[in-house]
Parts: sequence; structure tokens; C-alpha cells
Amino acid sequence: MKKWLTIVLIFSGLSVFSQNEEIDLETFAERLFQVQDEDVAYEDIYESLLLYYTNKLNLNNVEPEELASLYILNPAQLSNFFNYRDRFGNFLSINELQAIPEMDLETIRLLLPFVTVEESTTDNRPLVKRILEEENNYFLIRYSRRLEEQEGYTAALPLDTTFVEDENGNVVDTTTTAPTRYAGSPNKIYGRFRTSHRDDFSLGFTFEKDNGEQFSFDDGQKGFDFYSYHLLLENKFGFEKIMLGDFQLQVGQGIVFGAGFNAGKGAETVNTAKRNSLGLRPYTSVLEAGFFRGAGLAKKQGDFELTIFYSDIKQDGSIQTDTTFSDFEEFVNSIQNTGFHRTPNELESRDQITEQSIGGVLHYQPHRRFSIGISGLNSQYSRPLQRRPNNYNQFEFKGDHNYVTSAYANYTWQNFTFFGEAARSKSGGIGAVGGLVASLSKTVDMAMVFRNYDRDFHSFYGNAFSENSRNINEQGTYWGVAIKPNRQHKLNVYYDRFKFPWLKYQAEAPSVGNEWLARYSYFPTRQVTLYAQVRQQTRQVTVPNENLNVLADQVKRNYIFNVNYELRPWLQLKTKVQSSTQDEADVSTKGFAIIQDVNFDVWKLKFNTRMALFDTDDFDNAQYVYESDVLYAFSIPAYNGTGVRSYAMVRYDLIRDVSIWLRYARFTFRDREVVGSGLEESQGKTSTEIKVMLRVKF
Repeated sequence: MKKWLTIVLIFSGLSVFSQNEEIDLETFAERLFQVQDEDVAYEDIYESLLLYYTNKLNLNNVEPEELASLYILNPAQLSNFFNYRDRFGNFLSINELQAIPEMDLETIRLLLPFVTVEESTTDNRPLVKRILEEENNYFLIRYSRRLEEQEGYTAALPLDTTFVEDENGNVVDTTTTAPTRYAGSPNKIYGRFRTSHRDDFSLGFTFEKDNGEQFSFDDGQKGFDFYSYHLLLENKFGFEKIMLGDFQLQVGQGIVFGAGFNAGKGAETVNTAKRNSLGLRPYTSVLEAGFFRGAGLAKKQGDFELTIFYSDIKQDGSIQTDTTFSDFEEFVNSIQNTGFHRTPNELESRDQITEQSIGGVLHYQPHRRFSIGISGLNSQYSRPLQRRPNNYNQFEFKGDHNYVTSAYANYTWQNFTFFGEAARSKSGGIGAVGGLVASLSKTVDMAMVFRNYDRDFHSFYGNAFSENSRNINEQGTYWGVAIKPNRQHKLNVYYDRFKFPWLKYQAEAPSVGNEWLARYSYFPTRQVTLYAQVRQQTRQVTVPNENLNVLADQVKRNYIFNVNYELRPWLQLKTKVQSSTQDEADVSTKGFAIIQDVNFDVWKLKFNTRMALFDTDDFDNAQYVYESDVLYAFSIPAYNGTGVRSYAMVRYDLIRDVSIWLRYARFTFRDREVVGSGLEESQGKTSTEIKVMLRVKF
């Protein structure tokens, strides 16, 4: 009776939300990423985010790990959510979220694009019929290209002539060769089909041809350069999951299996500190590395769940035969993950190494607040891997076989969640991460993370919390705090101190560093939001000093001020100013960008536009700024040099199930007559890209 009274009060006196609210991807991204840069695999994060968007979590059966993986709810809100559901039973409406203690309206609005309320019902139709008649499906095709002619696509390239001379300087021979150019056209083509229903099935395929790659059926090529595909069956034939095709795993704190939506350090200073175990997940991205291809099974028995898989996948790598530094007659320097197959060298490196992997996870969860598990991955390579030795990479992986095993645990006590994972690779190197997230009061949340990754720890599918892009050669401690005294004000702060016990790139001795961020957000009304952010990162790098190289502090500071305001329901404006400075060995450089967005709707058309001015001294001060793009595309270009960046995008919903996007974006530089370098070089002051996409729902 009490629950029904609560529902009546919600519908009569409080705001009622629409379950069809669209996600504001730009706001969501800026909340998670402190300063955009080139070290983050945004496409992978974005794909995971869209997986939730297209397959909403059902609040009536969602598990804590799934709900926490959105990085929206703090520990107290998560605890109160499940306590409420345990006490009152299934949700009757999305509006019922307002009845949960400490669940404020702004948090609910962030949740809305990713959750739904449905009664759990059994669909007895045959699987094939459910797949064919599923409403949540789509096919899209996307085309993009640079308009300026780049060097790699020049129709008539001059021949390169090499002259051979004798000891007297006389020419005795000449060799004429055609210079390197791209094998294909500058057109980039991407397509995808997906149909899915949460807790039932997911079926899809993706294909892509990058700029410069060839569309061909010659020499064994099957049209497009890259294909990805998957079939996921859930709760079928006695298994929780049956996975075929391309997939990833997200387990523990991500030391062994770290796929999925792992944002790391950012303006969301607390909720992103902890990873969440989600198990087998379909792989739908076009990043041509970092996934498995094969089959996987997940079987649950009581409180135990066992996941096993097998993968056999081709990887790119350049074959080497220089035995002066190698223990092998033939080897590969490293696995190449760019996915580009445009030039003769890139084509020659394609699929040169086969990786066979066997892995598994045993997960034990006797109740919602406690879980523990073990995981392992064994990988065999058809050719050994060995980097060309230098001072800092002496402890990198070497050989044709690697394995890594780990143990992990999570425990929640009231509003405190403790977590950790420790792993060991074949080399004997140890990787470990642990910490806690907690709600200290109604207004204060905090997080702490400790990590230690040995210089010889080798985990190729890990993505645990770290400063480096890989979990190797690092020790660190992270503190994060979020203070929200009321609906209008919020302060996020973190401080991270890290150490690199061994040499690393650009640091010819063990080094230390630290990073901190402070972000103040103000929400005077629902139509107006603003934030101001400061971030400082200090690292030690090698600099010349007379006859010796020494370590010196490299200090980089980033500043952002942003205002969003909705003048009308159909007209939104956004103004952003961001700048950076870098100090290194008594040399100071700087850069800034001023950005103005105007987004508006007219009839069936939705427009996103931008005009930005930027001026940077060097690439170290390039301004990375999120840009609105067509659906399922993610754009954070570097504003570098002096010039103007502008774009305009329009979406037209032709009919209910057919949508068209058109995007035109241009850099106009004032400090150069040539844009790019090498095969990417083009004459003139501009760099222009067009993009067209068609999406059809069936």
C-alpha cells in the first residue's frame, strides 16, 4: 500500500520523465573525460556506451555490476536502488526512481537513455522468428572522405631514380622505381547490421574500408578490408551465454580482460575508479585489434558461473630476420593494431601472425554484496615476438607463448565498496590494483585506487586503472572526491601520484609524476549549465644538459570554461574556451581554442554547427575538442596550429524508420601552405571532410 501511495504522489506532484529521451553524447563524454587526447581508445568506449543505449537495462532484473558500469550512480545510490527493489518489488514506472532516497533528478535524467522498466515475460516464439521480428534492429551505411587531394592518391607520381657510382664517381647503373602510394581510393566506407534483444540474443556484422585501402576481390581479398561478426545467444540450451564470432571480456578490475566502457581518470572522479565484471560481450567496433574471434560459453550452477572460450585470429606484424640481436631466425617486432592496409609495407604486414588463445573465468557470487573469482588467458603465437632492444624496453615480452592468471574480489558494506585484482604473467611479473569507492555522506563521495604493475608484467588484453596506456612498469595512488551540497553545485577533484620504476619512452631513468584535476559545475536552471575545470600533469622527461642527458619536469596545464544554454526547446547554444600551457626545461609553450556551437531543429531537420578559433605554439598544446558526429561515429580532432575549425551536420528523418545524416567539416589554417605530411600531405591551407550516413530500421 505504501508503494502505491508513493507512485500516486510521484505522478501527481513531481516531474514525469519520458523513456524516449535521447542521449546527449557530448555532455556524457565531457563528464567522463577530463581532457581529450590521443591516448584513449574512444571508439571502443563509445561502442560500449551505445550498446547500453540500444539495449536498455531493465531496472526489474538489472544486476549491480551492470548498473554500476554506466558510471552514473554513486555507491549510496546503488545501494539504495537495490534495497528499494528488494523491499517493494518490481518497478511499475521509470518515474518511480524519484522515490529512491538520494536519487536526485539530474542523476535520473542521466540514467534515462540507458534504462527501461519492463515486466519479465517469456517469449515462446521460435528463436528464428524472434530474430526476424525483433523491433530493435537497424542497418546503416556511412561514406566519408577528404576533399583535398593528398600525396598518397596523386594520379601521376614522379618516378624515383637511384644512381650507382664507381670509386671514381662515374655513374655505372641506375634503378628506377615508383614511389610508395596508397593502394586504394580516398573513400572510407563503413556499414553495420545489428538486431538484438537483451537477455535473449544479439546478431550483427560490420564491414569497413579505410581511406587508402583497396576494395577488391583479387589476391584473396573479399571486398572490404575488414569484417566483424557475432552471434550471442543468452539463456539457451542450458547456458547463460553462447558466443560465436568476435567478442571481448570484461572481468574483475580489467588486468587480464579489460574490454568495455572503462573511462579511467576524468571529470567523473569517483564512479569511474572501479571496473565491473560483465563477462562475455559482443564485439561490434571497427578497431582491428584487441578482440577475440572464436567461441565462448558461460554456464551457471548455483552461485558459480564458469566462462570458457577459444580464439583463433590473425594479427598484423612486420616479419624480421635480423639475427644480430634476436634469438629467433624469424620474428615479429610487435603486433600492429592500426588496422591500416594501404601501402606495400602495410599490406605485407597483414595477417602475418596467428594468435590462438584459450581462456576462462570462474566467478562465485553467493549474494549481491560479495563476489570473488579467478581468470586466466593462455596465448600462442605462430611467430615469436621480440622488440628491437633499447634501454627502456629490455623487459618487454619475448617469445611465442604467454599466459596470465589473476584472482579478483568485490565486497560492499553499507555505502562502501572494496575491490581488487592481482595477476601474474608467464615472466613472473605481477600486476595488482585495489581500492574502494564510498559515499561518506549525502553530499560527499570518495574513491581510492592503488596499483602496481611490474616492469616485466605482460597482459595484452588488460585495461586496468593506470597512467600508462598499458599496465606495465607503474606504481601509483589515486584519490578522488565528489562534493554535491545541493542540486545547483558540484565539485569534483582528484589527485594521482605515480612512479615508473624502470626507464620508459622519453625518460632514460626511473621517473615520478603527479596529476590533479578540479572541476566546478553549476546548474542554475535546467536550461543553463556551466563548468570550469583545471588540470595539471607533471612528468619527468629526458632533456639534454651539456654533455649529459638529465630528467626534468614537464608540467602541462589545461583550462576549460564551458556554458550550455537552451534558449528554446528547439535552440541550444554552447560556448567553450579552453587553453593549455607546457613548461619544460625553461621553455614555455601555450595554446588555446574558442568554440561556439549552435544546435537547432527546423521541421524534420536537426542541425549541429560549430565555429572555432585556435592558436597553438606546437602539437604538445593541441586542443582536443569533442565534436558532434553522425550516429555511431566519434570525433575528437586535434586543433593544432593557427586557424579556424567549422562544421555543420544535419539529420533528416525521412520517414519513421529511415534517417539521413550529412556532415561537412573543415580546417582553415593561417600558418601553413601545406597540410599534413608524407602521403597524407595536401597542398593549400584547408583540410575538408564530408560524411554521409543512411540508417534504416526494419
